[in-house]
Amino acid sequence: MNESGRVEAFSDGVFAIAITLLILEIKVPSADEHGGLWRALGAQWPSYAAYVVSFLIIGIMWVNHHQLFSYVARVDRTLMFLNLLLLMVVAAVPFPTAMLAEYLREDGASHVAAAVYSLVMVVMAYAL
Repeated sequence: MNESGRVEAFSDGVFAIAITLLILEIKVPSADEHGGLWRALGAQWPSYAAYVVSFLIIGIMWVNHHQLFSYVARVDRTLMFLNLLLLMVVAAVPFPTAMLAEYLREDGASHVAAAVYSLVMVVMAYAL
């Protein structure tokens, strides 16, 4: 396997783990007497929405990463460190996703959670 293949394989692993961590943040709700499990599942809609958006964003980043590496003729140390910077941000995406889902319905905190989520997305875009 050439150097580019090693970097891509490692990167694919990080992307896969980040996507997997997104779903692990969604907890199984407790069914209560007031509406049961269906109501409890419905109440978690912010978690589902945040999951879908972040899954698609990470997926798009993975596709773009793959396309970018199709143009790479040679992997050097600088490229490896720049790639690590991107992967560090990708691996961090589950945290602001969970925070956004948790605080989406709260007036003051939702703005902060959205700002942190947006900041991570901007940093990830710049890293790519």
